[in-house]
Parts: sequence; C-alpha cells; structure tokens
Amino acid sequence: MSGKCEIKEVLGLAARLAAGGVFIYAGFLKASAPAEEFAYAIESYRVLPAALTLPAALAVPWLELYLGVFLTAGIFIRQSAFCVIAMLLGFEGLLLQALVRGLPVTSCGCFGASGSNSLGHEFVQNLAFLALAALALKYGGKFSLDSLIDAHE
Repeated sequence: MSGKCEIKEVLGLAARLAAGGVFIYAGFLKASAPAEEFAYAIESYRVLPAALTLPAALAVPWLELYLGVFLTAGIFIRQSAFCVIAMLLGFEGLLLQALVRGLPVTSCGCFGASGSNSLGHEFVQNLAFLALAALALKYGGKFSLDSLIDAHE
C-alpha cells in the first residue's frame, strides 16, 4: 500500500471520531447529572425492574464514556466499535418498543436531561450513529493508536 490516504480511511477516521464524540458527549452529560434523572428516563421505558434502574443509570454513562474515549483514541477499535453498535441496537430496541407500545416517554435519556426530540426522531438519529459506528468498525483503523502499536510490532 502506498503512503496515500484512501477516501475510505478518511471516512473511517471521521466516522470513528464522530461516533466516539457522540458517546463521550452523551456519557458526560449523564455522568455529570444526578443518576436519578437518567433512572427516571430508564423507568419510562418499562423494561427493567425498578430495582435495576438506578444501577443501570450509574453504569451506562460510564460505559458510554469509556467506549467513546476508546473509539476516539483508536484503542481496541474493533471491540469498542462493536460494543458501540451493540449499545445502539439496544437503544433502538428500547425506542422501538416504546413507540409500538405508545409509552408516554417524555425524555429518551439519550443526552441526559438536556431535552429530547420525539422518539421517532431519536430512532432515526440513532440509525445515523449506527452507520458511523459501522464505518468506524470497517474502516476506522488507519489513523489510530492500534495502527501505531501494530506498526511497531
């Protein structure tokens, strides 16, 4: 391979930075707010027992933060992109079941208590985030700490 950058590598980098940045932002907003705010959003989906909503509200933001940092820095790209995709698919499932069941979800909890769009809008937005994460998974390895480490082995 020549030293020239291919467009797919640049797109992979941009997608990796964007998807990672979204996860850092979402995780930071939730982690810096009282966990009860996010727990309330989780409860509105009616899928977890009440006893698990606060532990989930404490864990999810930190998982988002770590995955976002790993993805942005290019550490364990395949694993972190896969986990981001898995989380986004889970979020899509939550949104879809709330839409189908007609649940009165006033805040999706996606970006903390800073406001929320309609569930349908959030669903479509997450599809875009899924596309970014998929591009990061497939093409995001070129300009990363992973590739730097591989080059020195």
